Amino acid sequence: MTQSGEVSQDEAETLERVIGGGHAQNVGYFRFWFEGQRWEWSDEVAAMHGYAPGAVVPTTELLLRHKHPEDRAHVASAIARAVENREPFSSRHRVVGVDGVERHVIVVGDYMVDDEDAVVGSSGYYVDVTGTLAEQRREALDDTLPELYRARAVIEQAKGALMLVYGINADQAFRVLTWRSQETNTKLRTLAQRLVADVTEMGGAAVELRTGFDHLLLTAHERVEES
Repeated sequence: MTQSGEVSQDEAETLERVIGGGHAQNVGYFRFWFEGQRWEWSDEVAAMHGYAPGAVVPTTELLLRHKHPEDRAHVASAIARAVENREPFSSRHRVVGVDGVERHVIVVGDYMVDDEDAVVGSSGYYVDVTGTLAEQRREALDDTLPELYRARAVIEQAKGALMLVYGINADQAFRVLTWRSQETNTKLRTLAQRLVADVTEMGGAAVELRTGFDHLLLTAHERVEES
């Protein structure tokens, strides 16, 4: 770190490798067609529900059956609202798999359109935020790079936005940011800067805010210019 407290280029590159490296885990995609409420999910989402790849055909009834009893009504309402208003399906809830394991997930959805740009459903990702960062990555942040980490104010701002909108903790928010960085091959700092800039321009009620934020999160990498 420089005497002025700013992160040097070499230090910044080191931090990017530590907190942005590795492979995204516990993320899977879904597609939901409003007509007939037809679902499609990836093997990763099936695993979150305790199923082997191709073992079941997902339906609204099946999805609701696996929601935590305290979250089921909320998810059912979110699905019904998505169908009625033709808006993305987004949620934060707990999934109870056939294996009895309880998982905390965030569903990040965006509009799904046909060839004529008509909205036909919602597509996006299930992000399992049950765990925390990998132990070695957490140790690196806590023990060897604390000043660098604190200096990255824009990443903290982006984490704060995720925590507010999705109702998650700091580790879970960082996991979501890291996932999008890896998924889109965009530097974590650059992605965070774009997301913070975008969210400051947002407004609207709670549902519109969540829908708009999901879209910004899934498309932030398209609006950045790598240095």
